[in-house]
Amino acid sequence: MWKEQDNQLKKTFEFNDFQEAFAFMTRVAFLAEQQGHHPNWSNVYNTVEIALTTHDEGNIVTEKDRKLAEAIDKI
Repeated sequence: MWKEQDNQLKKTFEFNDFQEAFAFMTRVAFLAEQQGHHPNWSNVYNTVEIALTTHDEGNIVTEKDRKLAEAIDKI
């Protein structure tokens, strides 16, 4: 579940291994590029942490973030 905290939507995803985590990040990258909205994220082995915020709106959570979060959840 996405958590809204510090003007960001945040979620942590866990996978079986690094390869699965990296494949997920690749798919998210294509989604983000399609939507013209890019996540702040980090990856350590099988864990991907994503934080979404709209920089050009003053670093707040907007509909752009909610739309990308919804698309990410469908992967």
